[in-house]
Amino acid sequence: MTAPAVVAEWEDDNWLRNIIGPERLELGDEFGCHGFEGVDVREESWVIEDCRDYLNRFTNASRWGSQPISFGHPNGIVTEDIASAISEAGFSIIGDRIEGDGHGLNVVERLTSLEKGQANLSALENAERDSLVSIYWIARWHDMKIREDKDAISLLKSQEVWFTTWGEWHGHKISGESYDRILTSDPHVKTYRISTLSDSFWAVPGTALFEWSEPPTSIQFDGEEALVIPAAQKHLITGIRPVDGGAYVTAEPGVFVEFFFESEEVSISHTPQVTFNGLHHSVSIVGHHVTNLHDWTSDFHNSPLRFTWLIERPAALQMDWRLPVLAIGILIATPIAIKWVVARDQKDNDNWWN
Repeated sequence: MTAPAVVAEWEDDNWLRNIIGPERLELGDEFGCHGFEGVDVREESWVIEDCRDYLNRFTNASRWGSQPISFGHPNGIVTEDIASAISEAGFSIIGDRIEGDGHGLNVVERLTSLEKGQANLSALENAERDSLVSIYWIARWHDMKIREDKDAISLLKSQEVWFTTWGEWHGHKISGESYDRILTSDPHVKTYRISTLSDSFWAVPGTALFEWSEPPTSIQFDGEEALVIPAAQKHLITGIRPVDGGAYVTAEPGVFVEFFFESEEVSISHTPQVTFNGLHHSVSIVGHHVTNLHDWTSDFHNSPLRFTWLIERPAALQMDWRLPVLAIGILIATPIAIKWVVARDQKDNDNWWN
């Protein structure tokens, strides 16, 4: 890890811990990292850990875990050294215009942008089943405010898609592949559980499609009747969604899922699901270079969309040294100018009367 080549001043975005950050976290958004404003991570790798520590001072990364795991890498090739530094800092996901090998990191590719006039509606309409559609969003470019594409947002709202985040999507996939059969002494009960993952990983629920030869009389999570998830539910929650011959089951790691049957000879199988609740595919809006959470979120109050916010520590405003000198000059010159104007007016008045 290299040390900073240049000592600079940095600001804090207090919206991360005040009002907006907690609200977005509760809704299900994710906070990841993008480094420090104006610093290229490929040249100054110290920003990887420093961005993580900066973010940790203000907020958890997700409702499923405290540590950030998503990192925004500049467009292009990822070197092995930078990939190693990203991994060592606890990140496991990078995006979103990566060329070549991710060196063991999970790579997310951008499909299109949410900027007005730039959204590829055809690509959104034809997204592949069980894919993760990652959509670029930036609220400001220098001093210019960017407008969102309302047609693209309307299209997304109309689709049978899961609104999620980078980290949630990957965690859900891993959990869905981790259902284990737990043997019990009661032949009328079939029990499963998602393996408890390491403490360093998020505890994201996972979904599996359970199918059976005979419908169960009850499905319970840790001894409580499981919640029935509506077919139109587009945000990750735990419970069951019954379908013909089975049910989509979404449970948190460590929870015992029990199926109660009337007969003993029942066949039951489960298939891991990439996408929550049997929906067609998944969508995450990804806020890039987020230096001011208020600006980046202002157009999305009460929106069903979910965001992966790649936080960038903002640089302090640099004061031009000429401005204070100019201000002092004006302060000195103003009284002199006023006296001169008053004297001139007095002289003009005297001449007029004479």
